[in-house]
Amino acid sequence: VQLQASGGGLVQAGGSLRLSCAASGGTFSSYAMGWFRQAPGKEREPVAVISWNGRNIVYADSVKGRFTISRDNAKKTVYLRMNSLKPEDTAIYYCAADKYGVVGDELVAQYDYDYWGQGTQVTVSS
Repeated sequence: VQLQASGGGLVQAGGSLRLSCAASGGTFSSYAMGWFRQAPGKEREPVAVISWNGRNIVYADSVKGRFTISRDNAKKTVYLRMNSLKPEDTAIYYCAADKYGVVGDELVAQYDYDYWGQGTQVTVSS
């Protein structure tokens, strides 16, 4: 499975971006999909995860109410809509696929993911 993240860029605080992650190979529609981010000097942290059928979604507290994760299984793509961006959202954003497609009440830990994309840079200026 290959994951290709795109959509990052430079945006002013308060602005919006939509990230996309396109999958090739594998059975995308059976995977849970997650977004992570890593800021300079910090550990990679989970942002959001969506179950295989899109019915279960979990967000990190830091992005609740501002970010929306969604997926289109026909297009083999997962999205992350980011609104009201803040400078502290600046990071490299990664998408990841978990072959165990079920999502509970908590974010899926990064070591549970099976495939990773290459990352896309998001920079929010103040």
